[in-house]
Amino acid sequence: MIQNKTKKFVISNEKKICTSLFSKMKGLMFTSKPRSLVFVNRKEIPTPIHMMFVFYPIDVLWLDNDKKVVHKQTLKPFGLSDNIVAKYVVELPAGAANKVSVGDTIKF
Repeated sequence: MIQNKTKKFVISNEKKICTSLFSKMKGLMFTSKPRSLVFVNRKEIPTPIHMMFVFYPIDVLWLDNDKKVVHKQTLKPFGLSDNIVAKYVVELPAGAANKVSVGDTIKF
């Protein structure tokens, strides 16, 4: 489950944690429906997201070491994100992050 601790609501009831290089590179490529992924970096590093071979839009949250949202962006199919420094990156179905704001704390 992925929750917004600041505003006390559930963002997604499911999640897949991606820690390996392969799982991070694959992400949502070649999938037919959106799902929630959490990418975990060893430390805060620049973390751009690509949408190559992802055929639907998604919401993306970049989180710092304390799991606070430092950037939020909606990405379209075959697009590229901004290059944001983050410890965690959360990919969500489009619209799932509508009520999430920069500065909110996320729990998963």
